[in-house]
Amino acid sequence: MKSPLLSLPGAVPAEGVDEGVAAHYGDLFREQRALADGSGFVDLSHRGVVTVSGPDRLSWLHLLLTQHVTELPVGQATEALILSANGHIEHALYLVDDGETVWAHVEPGTQDALVAYLESMKFFNRVEVADRTDDFAVVHLPAGSIAPVPEGVVVRETAHGRDLFLPRVSLESYAAENGPAIGILAFEALRVEAHRPRLGFETDHRTIPHELGWIGTAVHLQKGCYRGQETVARVQNLGKPPRRLVFLHLDGSEVHLPVAGTELRLASEGEEGRKLGFITTAVRHHELGPIALALVKRNVPLDAGLLAGAVAASQEVVVEP
Repeated sequence: MKSPLLSLPGAVPAEGVDEGVAAHYGDLFREQRALADGSGFVDLSHRGVVTVSGPDRLSWLHLLLTQHVTELPVGQATEALILSANGHIEHALYLVDDGETVWAHVEPGTQDALVAYLESMKFFNRVEVADRTDDFAVVHLPAGSIAPVPEGVVVRETAHGRDLFLPRVSLESYAAENGPAIGILAFEALRVEAHRPRLGFETDHRTIPHELGWIGTAVHLQKGCYRGQETVARVQNLGKPPRRLVFLHLDGSEVHLPVAGTELRLASEGEEGRKLGFITTAVRHHELGPIALALVKRNVPLDAGLLAGAVAASQEVVVEP
């Protein structure tokens, strides 16, 4: 899904999972500062949009998701996961209910598998599941933004800003009236600064919610059964997750950022030391310089200096060991 906003002046296309929208529009740090100040908007039109309607939508989703949604108030944003039978994260959904329909945006390219799973679980419930990605584009307004929301547009409002489910045909006209447009790299830099995990970036095939700090925000511990709940309860009550998310300050003298998957080792052991984890997302921040999120083994000392490849890194705790 290629965004029409890639035709805006200065637009540089993003790569990888975020292909289809702009990485930036010519000035990465200016865009970050604008976003942090509550200005502009981020084109997230490459994200999937899935809706669930029908009178049983909330009670049915409650059985499938990690979040408590049976009494989700109209207009209240929440987030939820779908886990495997072993408790590993498969989907992350960013939800809001408008009184008739639950709207969710999800990672680019994951909507087909999500819709297929939801369809397989309908049974006799009065629900309708739809992939609305072709019809609706997600636009993010940062916290503090005074940009107007067009009448009738569904809004998901959080502490980090507002997500608009904008009719895709209105994307260009909305951009013309509510610029400046801000690229996905600026959005990602502020996400890393806020320690917010992202499916497919901070997760791999064996990630469980406890490792990323998703307990409480996306996983409700006081609700009935859902797939993978046994693992969640067991780790919560009887043990600790094997890994934990950390925030890293990287050596600013290096020209290149370590790529995702770069192995982490103790600085005291050098580049040939034991592998203790890996970089998940590394970015350049307009104030903090090069920073990253990473997954490390739970028992890595909190004050230990690390090496990301050959790049020195100091850690801040995100998930307690």
